[in-house]
Amino acid sequence: MPVSLPSCSLADLRVIELTASHEALLQRFFDANPAYFMAVNGEPADPNEAHKEIHAELPPGWAFTKQWLIGYLGPDNELVAMANITSDLLAQGVWHIGLLILATARHGSGQAKTLYQSLESWAMAHGANWLRLGVVQGNARAERFWESLGFVQTRTRSGVIMGQRINTLRVMVKPLRGGSLAHYLALIQRDRPEN
Repeated sequence: MPVSLPSCSLADLRVIELTASHEALLQRFFDANPAYFMAVNGEPADPNEAHKEIHAELPPGWAFTKQWLIGYLGPDNELVAMANITSDLLAQGVWHIGLLILATARHGSGQAKTLYQSLESWAMAHGANWLRLGVVQGNARAERFWESLGFVQTRTRSGVIMGQRINTLRVMVKPLRGGSLAHYLALIQRDRPEN
């Protein structure tokens, strides 16, 4: 049975799945909200950023069920947030948050947490036992946000080229059904601290 899109408890937003037909819409959002790209890439979004995001593929051999690109439309039918989620990445029940970007004008409103909570509930309802993500070390706002939601670091990855920067990524995970970190690391050995 197909998985429906997540709900959104923010009354002024409508949830859509972003596809190739939404490239211009997503690029406008990226261009209008450069904070994420400045923080992690050291430069605004590339003019082809939306195309790359919509058509991105996982590395060869990485198992997954589905890649989701989710958009949140405001009353003017422009994006105010987007999320990139992959279900069952590398192991059944491990869902990965590739991106969660909220329009800069809405920062500090609590809306990012609300959107995250709806994504977490949605993922759990469809079989997620773990949520996993990578956050750029030194992106203090993002690090605090994910830590406040219960994510813990499992390892770091150094030398990750992102735009004009070479970053260190903190791989973080959150158990959704009470599993231990040891259980997670047995499932996803690449996330062990020594790797």
